[in-house]
Amino acid sequence: MMNKKSSVQARFVQIKSALLEKIESGEMSPGDKVLSENQLAESFAVSRMTARRALTELVNEGILARSQGVGTFVSDSRPMSSILEIRSIDDEISQRGHKYTNQVLSVDSIQASEQQSAWLGVPENSLVFHTKIVHMENGLAIQFEDRLVNPVLAPDYIKQDFSKTTANHYLSEVAPLTQADHSVEAILPDQGLAQLLNIALDQPCLKLSRRTYSSKGIVSYARLYHPGNRYRIGGHLDFHPSK
Repeated sequence: MMNKKSSVQARFVQIKSALLEKIESGEMSPGDKVLSENQLAESFAVSRMTARRALTELVNEGILARSQGVGTFVSDSRPMSSILEIRSIDDEISQRGHKYTNQVLSVDSIQASEQQSAWLGVPENSLVFHTKIVHMENGLAIQFEDRLVNPVLAPDYIKQDFSKTTANHYLSEVAPLTQADHSVEAILPDQGLAQLLNIALDQPCLKLSRRTYSSKGIVSYARLYHPGNRYRIGGHLDFHPSK
């Protein structure tokens, strides 16, 4: 007998699947308005909470977009990474039903420059790990990751096979995340970045700079570059007035 939790989960997934099918078949296009929570709840004979969960997950995945006071709409075709949570790029791509691959450019031990030591909170000229990886979705580059890692907190980082795992996956295991700070800016690529991402020199990019911490200190500092015409960064917040 199906328990209550499994039943709710199945109905929640059913709503997501139905909406995804309409989008993928072309029945719904970017900009089209989606049924409201109340309408979905009535249509699928579920609670409003179940309908809300389906919509919220699709919003967080970048498939739908909310406009406060207006409604929920089919988003555009560019994938979106949440700025409110840290997820591994391969998980994002797999969740969209697409194929993840990467190109590992370098895995090195270097002496930290003055700037790099400030980013990681380590002495200047101390040994740090440095990786450069291009992440691809269905064979198309969507992120260039330039990452510095503190070897004191992740001593075996450089030994990992990054063709089989990602920095996020590995670091989350050995130095669980407790804090993060990041910034986002629009830039124009130089020749090298344009070649790595296979874009024109006049194509704007999104640069996300992110520093992550464990309970013992700064674990890594990453600069993540995305082609602006292939990627978006966003998120959804719910605000509940205090009683």
